[in-house]
Amino acid sequence: MPVEIQIQQPSTPSSEFASASADGFASASAEVVRSITQRSLLNSWLRLYSEKKAPPRFEDYRPGLPPEEAKEIICYTVTYPAEAPRIRIDSFGKRMSIAYGAAATGRDLCEYIGPKLIPLIMPNYYACIARRLPIYTISTVEDIHGRSVDFERLLMPFEDGGIINRIMAWVETISEDGGFEIRNLMQSEDTLRACKLRAVIDRDLFYRPPSRIPANDIIEFD
Repeated sequence: MPVEIQIQQPSTPSSEFASASADGFASASAEVVRSITQRSLLNSWLRLYSEKKAPPRFEDYRPGLPPEEAKEIICYTVTYPAEAPRIRIDSFGKRMSIAYGAAATGRDLCEYIGPKLIPLIMPNYYACIARRLPIYTISTVEDIHGRSVDFERLLMPFEDGGIINRIMAWVETISEDGGFEIRNLMQSEDTLRACKLRAVIDRDLFYRPPSRIPANDIIEFD
């Protein structure tokens, strides 16, 4: 006779998980997101969220990106074997694999990023799970030539049966210097040397389409 196993989020999370999910995040709306691609992905998430006021199911989400761009979407599976969630990398995209310097698919996120980056990166994922809301961060990274790069990360949670079981991410890397070396970007000595912004998207949680000029309006040009 089959046995039904139910996986639940921990009711008494570890102190690391609890503190990471509660502290240091500014309250923001979708307007804080700078990238057009990230804003588009977030709007697709918000459309589904606004229907039930809860994170959508992963299967219901349609990113609406061209096939080549969609390959760069980062996906994770979340399980709860202990007090803190375990996050497994399902897909990582070519750009991020180059930035981290190693293949990632199928690996545990903590193990993949290593002890140096765990206290800097994992609180963002724990907050996404605990808050059940998107997390947006901007960190400053330095490439091997000393050029400053903004590392913009958007995390979006998905649930099944009330449990956060998937996370989707999109990362933008932008430098005011123009070009930069992405290879092993996250392995440099000054990796994530400064965090410019850590925000939870918890305001105006609905999709607002771009404003359009009414058809009958008269537009005057000087």
